Parts: sequence; structure tokens; C-alpha cells
Amino acid sequence: MTLEAERTDERRAHRWRAARRVLLIRLDNLGDVLMTTPAIAAVRESLPGAHLTLLAAPSTVALAPHLPMVDEVIGFDAPWTKAGAAAADRGETPRGWTERQLVRRLSGADGGDRERPDAAIIFTVCTQSVFPAATLCRLAGIPLVLGHARERAYGLLSDEVADPDRIGPGMRHEVRRQLDLVARVGCRTQDERLRFALVARDRRAVRATLRGAGLADGRPYVLFHPGASAPSRRYPADRLGEAADRIVREDRTGRTVAVLCAGPGEVALLAEMRRAMRGPAIVVATSACIGELAALIADARLLVANNSGPVHLAAALGTPVVDLYALTNPQHTPWQVASRVLSHDVPCRNCQQSVCPELHHACLRGIAPGEIAEAAGALLLPAMGAVA
Repeated sequence: MTLEAERTDERRAHRWRAARRVLLIRLDNLGDVLMTTPAIAAVRESLPGAHLTLLAAPSTVALAPHLPMVDEVIGFDAPWTKAGAAAADRGETPRGWTERQLVRRLSGADGGDRERPDAAIIFTVCTQSVFPAATLCRLAGIPLVLGHARERAYGLLSDEVADPDRIGPGMRHEVRRQLDLVARVGCRTQDERLRFALVARDRRAVRATLRGAGLADGRPYVLFHPGASAPSRRYPADRLGEAADRIVREDRTGRTVAVLCAGPGEVALLAEMRRAMRGPAIVVATSACIGELAALIADARLLVANNSGPVHLAAALGTPVVDLYALTNPQHTPWQVASRVLSHDVPCRNCQQSVCPELHHACLRGIAPGEIAEAAGALLLPAMGAVA
């Protein structure tokens, strides 16, 4: 870096150190928000006196009690995101704030006593455009706005960072992308792990549920989650059931129990997985409570799941994970946690599709249940040695 570039960065950081109300914009899924938490923590640690508001999809507002470094979470179904556009196409009433309501609130025009943010950071993946959110900030009169831009943003971003990422080999991990973004305005952290704070009542509720299902306190279990928001990222549930049988059968301590869980709309996947199993298992009733899912993951010896939100929860909580990784995108692997990432290489990798365009799901179907059991065994061996 040249001396002039260093001086420019220092001037930029000085401007941002004066920010007292910062809007953090991350409008996609749960896992994306979790992968942004190290960057949010960097903002909190670098601007300790600032009020931080997270603008997020309504489905992720439930994270609020678990992100103590954020002061406020606002739900917004952005029409330029996949979920927001789908809701609009279905004619649904927007969840959370509309664009007009949001601009009025952020600009202080709604007559409330809230102050307008004096800075905003727009977190995007490399396939998303920064411009809709940047325009929102412009309309709200927010003077400092940081984001990645593939095309020149001119007056829409006060701090424009050229976007070098392309979907493909060698691209940055999503966590690193966001850490690098906030570092451009002087925000850094020494702890780059994902963040998620457990709540005591959720842990009590989960332990009571497991006791009611017959699992004694302290008995080790492996957690299996067959769901994912996109069909292209779901390993066949019946084959996951075969893998679960093998993992339990091959555990040398003989104490491990298989626990199965999924999201509220994934009961059929749980049933399919359980039908394929010959051995015993505990099926936990589906719950929309993100805190209880996190508590279930936190107490597990291991999580076996598709590449989805639960994998990133496991990373935040330090639970080892076998990640059944569909090759739709390369930059979302488990971050800083003991893990095995399994996939089957295919020519159509990096398709970025929610439904397999080739209809063969070979990047997942090519993983044998025995491979899953072997990966699980490698991760369980040290953990089980400690509780044998």
C-alpha cells in the first residue's frame, strides 16, 4: 500500500470514528446474517459508543436476543431480495416495514424521536447489487455509506469498495469478505469467530424436551438436520437415515444417541429419514424458535446437516459439524470450527440455483452414507474419548 493510500484510509477511518448511529444492512438469510456477525462485532468494538441498528429480513429478526452487540433489529422484506420478490409476486402484504415507511423512519420524517443514522454499511454477496440499499440510504439522507460495488456508485456510496469477487475457485469466504469491507473504514476485531449468544430459558426448554423423550441429562447425542431452504441443497433424507444408523452403530462407546430435528415446514423430511433407519432415534418436535435450535446444536457432540443455517449456528457455538455441501456456491463453508465438508464434484458446480438445473443432484447424491459415517467418526473420536 502506498503512503497516499494509507493516508486516505486513515482519513476515512477518522470520519467513521465520529459515527454515533450506524445502520447495518444484511437482507438475506439466517446463515448470511450469522456469517456477518464477525464484521458486526468489529464495528461494535471499533465504535463502542455507537448505536447499531441491524436492518434484516423479517425471518431473521428472531436473532435479536442472540446478537448482544446490536442495539436494535428492524425487519424489512426488501423487494430486491429473493424472499421479498417472491412475497410480492404472491401478492402478500410485506412483513415488517415498507420502503416508504422505512425511508420516513430512517430520515426522521415519521415524527418519532429517533435520530437519523449518520452511517450505514451494506453487506452483500458478490452476486447482489449494492444499489437498491444505497438508494434507500440516499433517500434517508444518511451521509456515510459503505459497500462493495461492481460498477461506479458515485454519490450513492461515500465509501465505495471495488468488488473483486466472482463465483468460482479461490474466491473469498463470505465471512472474510465482510471483515475486509468494514476494515476499509477502520473497523477490526481480534476474534473473527461467528457470534450467537445462547439464552438460558432455551437451554432449559431443550433439555426438558430431551428428558421427556427419554434422553438422560449428559448423555451424548449426534444431531441430524435433513432440511435446507433450497431443494438443491438437501441431501436425500432416506440416505441420511442410513448414515445416522451407521454413525450410532460404529460409535465405540456404545452411548451415542441419534437425535433428529428439522424446521417447521420439514416434517416430511424427518419422517422420510426416520423410516429409513433401523436403529433407535429421538425425533424432536419442530420449532420455529431459533434459540431452541441453537441450544439443541450447542449440546450436541456433532451436527450432521446440509449447508444451511444450522451449520453456521454450529460454527458460532463451537459444535463440530459434518456439512453435506451442495456445490451451488463455494464461499459458505463452516467457519473456524472442527468440520468435514462433503460433496461430489460435478461439471455444473457453482450453478447458484435453488433447484438443481440438471435434475440429478449429483453433487449431493454422489456422497455415500458410509462417507458421512467416516467423517462423523473422525470428528467424534476425540470428543467421545473425553466422555467414555
